[in-house]
Amino acid sequence: MIFYEEKNKLIIRKKNEILCIEGWGKDSLRVRATCYMDFTGRTWALSEKILDADNEIVVTINANDTAAIQNGRIKAEVNAAGVLSFFRDGKLFLREYYRNYFGTESKESRCLKIVGRDYKPIIGGDYKLTVRFESNDGERIFGMGQYQQPYLDLKGCVLELAQRNSQISIPFAVSSLGYGFLWNNPAVGKASFGKNYTEWIAECTKEMDYWITVGEEPRELVEHYTAVTGRPPVIPEGTLGLWQCKLRYRTQEEVLSVARKYHELEIPLDVIVIDFFHWTRQGDWHFDAEYWPDPKAMCDELHSMGIKVMVSVWPSVDRKSENFEEMFERGFLIRTERGSIQTYDFEGDCLEIDVTNPEAREFIWEKCKKNYYDYGIDMFWLDNAEPDYAVYDYDNYRYALGCALEVGNVYPQMYTQAFCDGIAQMGREKEMLHLVRSAWAGSQKQSALIWSGDVPSTFEALRDQLSAGLNMGLAGISWWTTDIGGFMTDDVTDPAFQELLLRWFEFAVFSPVLRMHGDRGPHDIPPLSDKDYGGGSLYTGHPNELWSFGETAFEIMKKQLELRNSLKPYIENLMREASANGSPLMRTMFYEFPDDDICWGLSDQYMFGSDYLVAPVLDSGKFERQVYLPKGKWENLYDKQEYVGNQTILCDAPIENIPVFRRR
Repeated sequence: MIFYEEKNKLIIRKKNEILCIEGWGKDSLRVRATCYMDFTGRTWALSEKILDADNEIVVTINANDTAAIQNGRIKAEVNAAGVLSFFRDGKLFLREYYRNYFGTESKESRCLKIVGRDYKPIIGGDYKLTVRFESNDGERIFGMGQYQQPYLDLKGCVLELAQRNSQISIPFAVSSLGYGFLWNNPAVGKASFGKNYTEWIAECTKEMDYWITVGEEPRELVEHYTAVTGRPPVIPEGTLGLWQCKLRYRTQEEVLSVARKYHELEIPLDVIVIDFFHWTRQGDWHFDAEYWPDPKAMCDELHSMGIKVMVSVWPSVDRKSENFEEMFERGFLIRTERGSIQTYDFEGDCLEIDVTNPEAREFIWEKCKKNYYDYGIDMFWLDNAEPDYAVYDYDNYRYALGCALEVGNVYPQMYTQAFCDGIAQMGREKEMLHLVRSAWAGSQKQSALIWSGDVPSTFEALRDQLSAGLNMGLAGISWWTTDIGGFMTDDVTDPAFQELLLRWFEFAVFSPVLRMHGDRGPHDIPPLSDKDYGGGSLYTGHPNELWSFGETAFEIMKKQLELRNSLKPYIENLMREASANGSPLMRTMFYEFPDDDICWGLSDQYMFGSDYLVAPVLDSGKFERQVYLPKGKWENLYDKQEYVGNQTILCDAPIENIPVFRRR
């Protein structure tokens, strides 16, 4: 084994492997390894310029075939077998899992022949990589993006590292032991936080790449992480009130009639959203002129009422689209490795645009600028951004950047990049916001508002969204939202659904963006056209406006909207804080109270910023619930009763509101 220092990096060569450890940001290290002759040079999520910390970095090479590198409070040591161990202020917190024989005096000497960095060659290709670490008893793990499950603490969970509709892989983990770990690799794979060991798998890759940081509190770890992966800008004005959306407004007149009614009722509406199949065919990226005859006039009228306009854009391209032949010939579409060239089959025979190709990104922006943005459309809804495949056979798809198994998780980030680049060229970055159904590490810097996808209209799904939103915040995504009431509703008149809708709305008031959306069944509304294509051909759901669910529900939501609007100055400050240091708006209890052991175990209440404690109602038929108040003084937002913290209280939760307390 050969050790040497190169520009404040520790380099280790052993057999066919090169291992490189270097300082990368405050109290942080980047660790790479490869069995090729050199590294690829890709930084992936580590995109931001870092401060010069060379004076903090100390490399030590010892005579006994061991070495170390220290950057501030973090230190990595490599022993004679090449096993990595990590220390914070001299205390071990993470060590590679190694069960192989290399000397009788070492406790790692076993006969299992298991190593911490395991490269399995793929015949004719790169490597399947498995990286293992020792597990720590009593450790809690959070972050990692969005998974449809109720578990906030991910210890004991196995997570697929892949993008799916409603599943978002952002592989940054926050540990209760005071470290953060970024798997800086967009390959499809798996993360297992087992009791016996932790395992990270990349199904296809050229190199190992991860980044690790230490800090006293979770907020410090998130601050370090967003310093190297990026932070959101300050959110554009006029986006923190009500967003109105449904599946789907079919005509220009439907959109205007809804906006006019909000205006007549003097209910402020910040954004109205035009959903899918307003187009002729997927991949045309323009309005169907039969139903949207004058988009500019529509936008002008909506703007006159103070309403911003958002339009849905899909990456799918129908083979009958006016753009298909050109895109296919120019290599702008995702390829399959075998079988049919089709990648998506919803309402058409489609391929999807390969946004890893810079020219393809320019192409889609050019079309959307001409056919939407130039008419006055303010923002884009980048739906199906995973992308949503007909079958999630990742080994069957290939991009310009590489096979999907190797690079697939970065797709939603590059999809968003097409619109970021286009709008930036026009000098309008401060007005930029993209509603996106998927993300990867660093997407927060792209003005990306992530929503939780097409989730069911059930209380179980509402419970899952709470864990999803909190873990997304710890993974760096400050702008996050949901479909209020869930997306998939069987019967819009069912009282059980209306109860769910109200509880979801009350929760959404205390989330970054308040957005009405959903497919309100049953599908018994006739289409506008008997053609098999175009904006009139597809079904629509029932109305989804505040007044659509009866007078009682209307009055409750209207009152809750007034509360939301009164909070706008506070939320604006939270957005500025997110831009400054990466703090999420929705925060786990331990984010604000890291010294309170009880807060580390709470998953059904959260902090909205530093001032508001929110306790959603997550079960049908419940009109009271237990709420834990940490140390300090707390005021019930509704009855103004004050409480001293460090206690659990039983709180009323009438259908009109969920328990919310303000820190005094």
